[in-house]
Amino acid sequence: MAIMITDECINCGACEPECPNNAIYEGGVEWAIADGTSVKGAYVLEDGSTTSAGDKHKPVSDDYYYISPDKCTECVGFHEEPQCAAVCPVDCCVPDPERRESNDDLLARKERLHL
Repeated sequence: MAIMITDECINCGACEPECPNNAIYEGGVEWAIADGTSVKGAYVLEDGSTTSAGDKHKPVSDDYYYISPDKCTECVGFHEEPQCAAVCPVDCCVPDPERRESNDDLLARKERLHL
């Protein structure tokens, strides 16, 4: 499953530089698949819709840091554990119960993001 940041976030920003997929954004900042990945051209999002890699998408949160679920791989293929959760001082980086995904799904996403 993807990781999510709860509303207990203190906006310290410790998690953002740790993400190998650039999936973590400051509250209110728009996100794009191309940010920190090698994706170019069209990309199919997890909901089945297609976007251009550089298209900006609405923030998941305006108030605190958030993780784009379309880019989160739980650090599978990079690290043994999600790095955002490892560095979070208030333990607000937690598994998203709405997005249960297998390691194979997460590895496949990593491959799509890092060609």
